[in-house]
Amino acid sequence: MTTDEIGSRAARHGHTSGTNNTENTPPTNGGKKPKKKRILLKLFLGLVLLGVLGLLAGIGLFWSYAKDAPKLEDDKLSATVSSKLYDANNEVFEELGAEKREMIKPTDVPQLLKDAVVSVEDKRFYKHSGVDPIRILGSAFSNFKTGGLQGGSTLTQQLIKLSYFSTKEKDQNLKRKAQEAWLAIELEKEKSKEEILTYYINKVYMANGLYGMETAAQSYFGKPLAELNLPQTALLAGMPQAPNDYDPYVKPDVAKERRDVVLYTMKENDKITQKEYEDAKATPIDDGLQPLKQSNENRKIVDNYIREVIAEVESMGKNPYTDGLDIHTNLDMNAQKRLYDIINSDTYVEYPDQDLQVASTVIDVKTGQVKAQIGGRNIPDDVQLGSNKAIETDRDVGSTMKPIADYGPAIENLNYSTGRIMMDKPTTYEGTNIPVTNADMQYYGALTMRKAIMYSRNTTAIQTFDAVGSDKSAAFLKDLGIEFKEIVAANAISSNTSDLGGNKYGVSSLKLAAAYAAFANMGVYNKPHYVNKVVYQDGSEDVIETESKRAMKDSTAYMMTDMLKDVISGGTAFNAGVPGLIQAGKTGTANYTDADLANIGVSESSSIAPDSTFVGYTPHYAVSVWTGYKQRLTPIPYEYWGTASDVYREMMTYLSEGVANDDWTMPDTVIRSGSELYVKGAYEEQLLPSSTTGYDTSSSWETPISSEPATTSSSTVPSQTEPPTSQSSEPPASSTPPTEPPASSTPSEEPANSEPPQSSSGPPVIQNNSFRRRSSPE
Repeated sequence: MTTDEIGSRAARHGHTSGTNNTENTPPTNGGKKPKKKRILLKLFLGLVLLGVLGLLAGIGLFWSYAKDAPKLEDDKLSATVSSKLYDANNEVFEELGAEKREMIKPTDVPQLLKDAVVSVEDKRFYKHSGVDPIRILGSAFSNFKTGGLQGGSTLTQQLIKLSYFSTKEKDQNLKRKAQEAWLAIELEKEKSKEEILTYYINKVYMANGLYGMETAAQSYFGKPLAELNLPQTALLAGMPQAPNDYDPYVKPDVAKERRDVVLYTMKENDKITQKEYEDAKATPIDDGLQPLKQSNENRKIVDNYIREVIAEVESMGKNPYTDGLDIHTNLDMNAQKRLYDIINSDTYVEYPDQDLQVASTVIDVKTGQVKAQIGGRNIPDDVQLGSNKAIETDRDVGSTMKPIADYGPAIENLNYSTGRIMMDKPTTYEGTNIPVTNADMQYYGALTMRKAIMYSRNTTAIQTFDAVGSDKSAAFLKDLGIEFKEIVAANAISSNTSDLGGNKYGVSSLKLAAAYAAFANMGVYNKPHYVNKVVYQDGSEDVIETESKRAMKDSTAYMMTDMLKDVISGGTAFNAGVPGLIQAGKTGTANYTDADLANIGVSESSSIAPDSTFVGYTPHYAVSVWTGYKQRLTPIPYEYWGTASDVYREMMTYLSEGVANDDWTMPDTVIRSGSELYVKGAYEEQLLPSSTTGYDTSSSWETPISSEPATTSSSTVPSQTEPPTSQSSEPPASSTPPTEPPASSTPSEEPANSEPPQSSSGPPVIQNNSFRRRSSPE
């Protein structure tokens, strides 16, 4: 082969014969740089392709959702759908949102209102076409940055949501959002901005059963929107976001905060000047507010009940104001009216003045249904969905805690008998030197648990709590629907707690009635509820099943009830007795601290109390009653400590008309020995009292236990020294508490009005005159 041929072949393959030719030198990076660029280019193109595919898929998904969206209709855009509330007899007693609405035309909407609504709800309203991408991106960035849930909906989307879809957050799924956006875009094509804004202004819910801002202006201020001033207009403009929270009648402080936010956004959007902003912000929130008119004559009577029904329906994820529901409640209207009359008139009970407050709850023992409830006395005529003291846990129910925090758990966990000997003696809180004293500042020495409950001794309650242990006491309470964030020894005789957790912790009238209903129901606890059925517009329905569980043994419930019968027939609750009625119950009176007494300006608390409570029950109903003043430092005088049991007596008298006067049947898990009850199979050896009582403490005795059947509660107990009454914190009757009931006594007998004699056969009362006042509640 010739040299020319070799050269030509080399040339054809891109080579030269020269050894120093740089074109023949491989790249110093070994070819990696072009390869890396190619990989990056492929990745970029792949991402672009995925993005395009994702976009197309998103468009396809959006369209698949949007094509099924409902059609736009003027009726839908302008109408509101009210919900009807039925009582237990299927009679309508309230229609939410049924009030007459005052409509306003687009040409009549004041510019001031337009500026306020647009500024706070959708400042780009006049620039977008129904959906605002800038607003959506801004909301997404803000939520990512803060972890919040700021919405990106425009005013048009909000109108669509109010007209066609649920407003609950859990219902805001992708399909609904897609349909909402599609309809908003379509609506912007059909209607002008002024028409859309007017639809919104006429449609929004404004609290207190009112729809539309013109209706609210007429009801709240007694004049049309056009005549409202700047702060009044800003108040209304800010309410639709959370109407009940921004209600100026119920939550004036929160309403003012919201109004001031509206004013600030108006200033930031150059709709008002700095001076106008400052002047309006300084205006009181109640400026120009008029008393509200009741929607019907029953509204004031059932206001508290309606409030709880609404809350319960909302907890189910439904909106009673916009979903058009038929809500069937457990309300016994006749019982509700009677309870209202007892609390709000002088026909049944004598009250010290018009300001004493009363909260009461009536519960069906077998079902947990709340049959009646009043959360305040002499409430103003214009209050709608006002505060409900019957569900609040910020006041003290005193010694009504003893059966559920101390003695009940002791029977349940330690097999205490009703005849267990206890020592009413000087006692301190465990691990401290803080004394626990009784309301009368005296001690009775040895007495049975039955007697300790009858006369509500604090020392024995604390001792029993210590024996049971805080963990077991807390568990027993929790099974009865009562919790404390941290239970302490003082909760043995008091429901006070430093943390209410929004009424989660502590005890209310509602919780107390439900807890004692478990005693009446032989240990089965039913969660209290107001609603029994919700029927939707399409005819489907949700039936509310009672949430039941066994909270304690039937032996615990029966033995506790047997002792609580004696509290009424011969103990501290004698004025709660209804002639011939078989019932059980417990009193509770709270006390003031030394600091409280200093603020009140008195040195002793033996004749004043901040709270007085009674809870009682039959096999059919449980009724709890709390009394006190709105201001805790306004004391209840001693002679009115029995008002709570007076209210109970009158209400239970009514409830028991035409109802069988049944007694509880003793279960086979309980046996009776004489007048006392024992857990079957339990063995109890009790030490006799200490030498301070005069007894020989070297011996012990075993309580005899027999299986002799008994069908009624004991009305007598072993002979004990009766407690003196001169300083008793328990509710008084016309004069003094009764003596020990004779063996033939029944709950129908009137209590004796003489000072109880000192029995020579029982242990002497140990006097303690070193204390000037009690440091523990009754």
